[in-house]
Amino acid sequence: MFRKSRIEREDPELDITSFMSLMIVLVPVLLVMMVFSHITILDLKLPQVGTGDSASQQKIKQLELVVSTNALVLNYPQGILLKSIPLTESGYDYPLLQQALKEVKFLLSEQHIVKKNINLLLTPEIDYQTIVTLMDTIRSYQTVVAASLVNAELFPDISLGDAPDTALNMAKTEKEQAL
Repeated sequence: MFRKSRIEREDPELDITSFMSLMIVLVPVLLVMMVFSHITILDLKLPQVGTGDSASQQKIKQLELVVSTNALVLNYPQGILLKSIPLTESGYDYPLLQQALKEVKFLLSEQHIVKKNINLLLTPEIDYQTIVTLMDTIRSYQTVVAASLVNAELFPDISLGDAPDTALNMAKTEKEQAL
């Protein structure tokens, strides 16, 4: 009686043109972003707690840089003052510190001592940017070799630690005197 008529439907055509346009733009943008997002990792050696015997550790002379809010103090061997660099109006004197480290490196090389490590001892008030700048200053310096600028090694193995109580007390008394 009733006749069902079938309407033939065509399969819809999938239009991926807009998706392809998006991919053409998105892929280069993501690749460019990868180039700009490189992260620099600083290689630090943290001191180990309770390893080795104390007699052998005391024989090794350590180079220390004590950083307080009012001065940079260079000690070699640990605890014995080698050079003190006071804080200037513009902040820490990084070129003078680098020159002092060059002199220490030269004097050690004259005594046939190969030293690549330094202990960076900090008071709690020192900010992050100062620490990074100090580490860059300690690690190497730029010099001219055969008409080209190269980075010469100073003390690339940096260990971080807390400043001794004497440096903390000096920083506190300086602040109290300033007030």
